[in-house]
This record gives sequence, structure tokens and C-alpha cells, in this order.
Amino acid sequence: MKAGHGQHQADDTAVVAPTRRSERRRREEEQSRRSKRRRRVRSTRRTIVLLAALSLVVGTGAFAVSALWPLVTSLTASNDYTGSGSGAVSIAVHDGDSSRTIGATLQAAGVVKTAGAFEDAAAGNAHSGSIQPGTYALHSKMSASSALAVLLNPLNRTNRGVTIREGLWTSETISALAAATGRPLAEYTAALKNPASLGLPAQAKGNAEGYLFPSTYSFDPKTPAAEQLQAMVGKSLDELAKLGVSPDKAQQVLTIASIVEAEARAAADRPKVARVIENRLAKAMPLQMDSTVHFISHRRGKAGTSNLERAIRSPYNTYVFAGLPPGPIDSPGSSAMQAAINPAPGSWMYFVAVNPTTGETRFAIDAAGHAANVKLFLAWCTKNPGQC
Repeated sequence: MKAGHGQHQADDTAVVAPTRRSERRRREEEQSRRSKRRRRVRSTRRTIVLLAALSLVVGTGAFAVSALWPLVTSLTASNDYTGSGSGAVSIAVHDGDSSRTIGATLQAAGVVKTAGAFEDAAAGNAHSGSIQPGTYALHSKMSASSALAVLLNPLNRTNRGVTIREGLWTSETISALAAATGRPLAEYTAALKNPASLGLPAQAKGNAEGYLFPSTYSFDPKTPAAEQLQAMVGKSLDELAKLGVSPDKAQQVLTIASIVEAEARAAADRPKVARVIENRLAKAMPLQMDSTVHFISHRRGKAGTSNLERAIRSPYNTYVFAGLPPGPIDSPGSSAMQAAINPAPGSWMYFVAVNPTTGETRFAIDAAGHAANVKLFLAWCTKNPGQC
């Protein structure tokens, strides 16, 4: 069975959220309550001291005015700047940073007048817990509310995000990450050799293939490669959990989903491809998926496979060995995962991309129907020399 392998655009472009978000928000709310209590206490103390100072000024005349006026003005001075500031200041927000931590960073850099002013602004904004990790461009001497507004707008992040599209091999993924973050490719390669640090499940047997979830990430350039890969593995496991996949089924689902991702370009075809896989497994038929052969040689660019390629003795060669390959052959997205979990009802046993350019795919229930579809594929190859 010949099935064209296509390039896919990422259909999951959500920016990865900071880890432990619910815990972070709980801490934020508790810190906000404590901060408000402290501010009430400080305000009461300032009022008492201010009244006492004013009474001394009234009672003792000009000398008291000159001596105590600096105290009075310091007690009544604002702890916040006004306006949007000026100049350029670069600030880094790290995963898990609280509003207090961010405020301290801003104060130290001269962006806000006090960390307390930023805490006050964050406490009064229901969205303050959604600040994303990254590097931001701000200004000197900004009001706390202005600084908060900048941090809440993801467009103000200066570090570039990297989109890992569906269907990439691990080797392609780490190359894209290295190019986007500036970290050495060797660092990612070394991290993959220490799978325990990546949070891979035991079923993966130390192989990250299929577990680096395709999405758009915004990693700080200072984030080690191992932490980046760990975040991607964690997101893949989170997606499987959200879809109701138990840990003992994760490897099988990801393996099927990875084949679906490689073989089906159109979303509507994915559940049908998954059904063909299930139907063939049920009858102990070899899957005969070209995408598994492409994975062995890491070859892209041409549809179909040659007789020599289909004869490669590899457990990933589904022309030679029946059943699923040992593991995933790429990183599948949510759509492919859903198809693997919920295949379309049908009795199809074959499919072929009759037009690899458009991704048009025909399905058949028997060998005769498949042979007719293969003729359409071969006709496309004739019209497109060098593409098969």
C-alpha cells in the first residue's frame, strides 16, 4: 500500500502555558491577601505618625516645621511613578515568578518605583496571573499599571517563539529549537541521552520520538535544553491525559497517531487512516505504511517507496514486519491523537494518496479497489517526474 507523506502546518498554535499554573494562581491569591493586610497596617501606622507630626508642627511653630516637614513629605509621597516612562529596559520573567518577584525585578531595574506598587496593581487585575515567561521590553520610571499592561501583552515579548509543527522527527525538532534559541545543538543531543531527566514514561524505553509535542513555544534563551525538552514531553503527556488515555496505553496511541500524522494531510482523512490501521491489526496484516519506511531512512521529499527501501530489515519497516512499529515515528498533534483514539467506522483495508500535491486520498475495502486507486497515484507520478 502506497501512501504519500505530506508536510503539515501546525494546527496547535497555543502558546505553552507556564507549568503549575493553578498552583501559581493559588499562591498569587494568597500573597495578594497578605499584601493587602500589610498595606492596611502600614497605612494605619503612617496615618498615626502623620497626625502626631502635624500636632507637633502646630504646637511648636516654625522650628518644628523645618525639622519635621521632610518626615511629613516622605510619609505622603507616592510609591508609584506616573505615565508610561521613557528609554528601554529589558526584563526577564521566569516560569513560576510571582507578582512580588516580578515587582522586585522591575524595581531593581528602575522600571517601577516600588515593588509594592506593582503588587498593588497586580492584586487589582484578575489577569495578572497570566503573565507568560519571557523577555520583555519596558521603559524606565513607568507607573506600575503601565508596566503590568506591557507584561500582559504577549506581543511585547522580545524573545522569539518557535513553532514545532506536527509530524517532525526528533532530529528535526531539536534542530528547530537550537536555531530559535541559540543554544548549541549538541546540548539537545546530550539531553536526549539522559531520558530520565526528560520525564519520559517507562514505555518509551528512553526514546523521546513522538513525545515532543508540536506547538508554539517561547523558551527563554537561558533555559537549558533539557528543561525545554522536558516541557514538551510534559505537554504531550498532558494532552494524552486530557483525551482520557491511560499511561499504559500512551505508547500505543502515540505510535498509531504518529502514523496517522504522517499519512493523512486532511483532518477528515485521519480517523479513516486510523481505521485502516485497526482493521489491518485485527486481521494480522502487515500495515505496509510508507511513512514507517521514510522514518528508517529519514528521507523526505518524494512520495512512495522503492522496492529496495521496502525490503530494509528494520522493526520499523511495516512492509517486512506485521504489527505496529516499536514506537512513534514522529511527533503527532492533538488531531492525530484523537483519530487514533476514535477511528472512523468503516471496513477499509487500503488507502493511497492519489495526488500527493493536494493530499487527496482514496480508500478501498478490497485489493481490486485499491489497485484502481494505485493507478491514479502512478498516473500522478508520470505527470510529476522526480516526485515519486
